[in-house]
Amino acid sequence: METEAPNTAPAGEASLNDAPPAAGSDDAAAELAAAKALAEERYRELQYARAEIDNVRKRAERIAADRLSAGRRSLLGKFLPVIDNLQRSLAYDDSNGLRGGLQATLKGFEALLESEQVRVLEVVGKPFDPRLAEAIATRESADVDDDVVVEEAQRGYSMGEELLRPALVVVAKRV
Repeated sequence: METEAPNTAPAGEASLNDAPPAAGSDDAAAELAAAKALAEERYRELQYARAEIDNVRKRAERIAADRLSAGRRSLLGKFLPVIDNLQRSLAYDDSNGLRGGLQATLKGFEALLESEQVRVLEVVGKPFDPRLAEAIATRESADVDDDVVVEEAQRGYSMGEELLRPALVVVAKRV
């Protein structure tokens, strides 16, 4: 005759002699394990995606900084011959040499601006356009129509379709 081992488990807890768990709980445990594995995989993918986005952002910032630096070097390098002309013009004692040096410097600056697609606004003799010029004075005139630019106090410049600086002009007013 076989005797059973006494149940030493506290009340409410299962002992070794109790019946095995129901088959449904095995399915639930397997589903839970599969869900945890999927969640861990998705979390790793999320971490990877975040790292990739951060790397792309850093690479884009580095490329933009490199391009800006290269552009600045290129533009500033174009100023060096102009500075050389100024230094040469200061070496002359006579006024003709100085004038010639300053004219060469001006031509150098104009060439530099032209190489950057900067153009001078032609406003003298044309109707006043407030999008391109700023009127700083008016001048009474009998032989020029109203609102025509008669003098340019400071040149205006544009680059492509963008205005870099408006011209400062004197506009005619009929007497």
